[in-house]
Amino acid sequence: MKKLANDFINFSHSSKSVFHAVKNTADILINNGYKEILESEKWKLEVNGKYFFTKNDSSLIAFSVGNGKLNECGFKISGNHTDSPGFRIKPNPEMVGDSYLRLNTEVYGGPILNTWLDRPLSIAGRVVVRSENVFKPKTILVNIDKPCLIIPNLAIHQNREVNKGVELNKQNDTLPILTLVNEELEKENFLLKLIAEENNIDLAEILDFDLYLYEFEKGTLVGLNEEMISAAKIDNLGALYVGLDAFLEAEDFNGVNVLACFDNEEVGSSTKQGADSNMLLNAMDRVSISLGLDREEFFCALSNSFMLSVDGAHAVHPAQNQKTDPIVRPKMNHGVALKVTANQSYTSDAYSLAVVKQILEPNGIPYQYFVNRSDTPGGSTIGPISSTHLDINAVDLGLAMIGMHSIRELCGVEDLMNLKKLLKNYYSL
Repeated sequence: MKKLANDFINFSHSSKSVFHAVKNTADILINNGYKEILESEKWKLEVNGKYFFTKNDSSLIAFSVGNGKLNECGFKISGNHTDSPGFRIKPNPEMVGDSYLRLNTEVYGGPILNTWLDRPLSIAGRVVVRSENVFKPKTILVNIDKPCLIIPNLAIHQNREVNKGVELNKQNDTLPILTLVNEELEKENFLLKLIAEENNIDLAEILDFDLYLYEFEKGTLVGLNEEMISAAKIDNLGALYVGLDAFLEAEDFNGVNVLACFDNEEVGSSTKQGADSNMLLNAMDRVSISLGLDREEFFCALSNSFMLSVDGAHAVHPAQNQKTDPIVRPKMNHGVALKVTANQSYTSDAYSLAVVKQILEPNGIPYQYFVNRSDTPGGSTIGPISSTHLDINAVDLGLAMIGMHSIRELCGVEDLMNLKKLLKNYYSL
């Protein structure tokens, strides 16, 4: 059980950016016999074949063709997202003042801002360089593998009210220091020069970049019995990693298993690589065509399909337990959290929950419910967003955690294993 937790911590730590998370996932798939295919080429799929493709270097869909007729057995999908809240670096980001060189950043998603202060940070992402085909420039993943940034707090002597709560200004208070300025420093293109030097890239070839901050220090098991995981990006690389593990271990299944890893969930999913696109629907359509189904049979396959939308849920907080529903009180290491809400920001309903319970209960997998307080709206997930493109039965579920959207989140070791058990049994049907 702790092995799975430590394997996840390693995966999370090596996934410095959303692009690295997808690259790591692709590498694992290739090492397990999966073939990468391209959206720009005709697909020639085979029964028992194993395939995946990526989009924008930041989303990935993998599928494995099993037994039976697709129109009768359908697709079994688990969906997650690859992105996490944080900071994106703006173009021409160097800002010099009072002997500091800071980087101009923009908040991505909804991070808990103060958790990023006074921590060793670094930079990772991708640069895009020139190519022979102007419409297909080359992308290179980059990482500055040292703690080169920090966002400093203001001393209590200069802000006596700090412990009463401070609202951080996103344009001023959260900009990281990269270095101290001296007379020899060449400010122009300082960051790109650093990226090029650290990653052995010709500076003149770089056209643009997508660069993000990340926490430099690795996650760890915590608690007297190491029963909890403290790590970055549990939301939602925890779901991605155990989903991938379960997807690879499934054997002798019917229909087509699908692992869908979407980008941009934290900013609404309305991108070509997000859940609010036709990426997944188009992929399923192309699988159907390649396997010889006609249009009517494809719609039959959709009707016989199911989706698990796997994301985080809020466990009861020990110091703020009034923030949780008075009756439904999910806890860490108490089982998979089934997410329900009246406004359908989670896609679960009684019918789809009954399906999942018939997988959980016979296999002895513990579960619990998660609901929001009636006076506190919760977040949404890829589940209902995907449902606007795929009218199939689905359930929202996930890991009960504390500190969601902090730079360090907290979840239970047992829950990670229980989530994997559910997904493996689901994919094995």
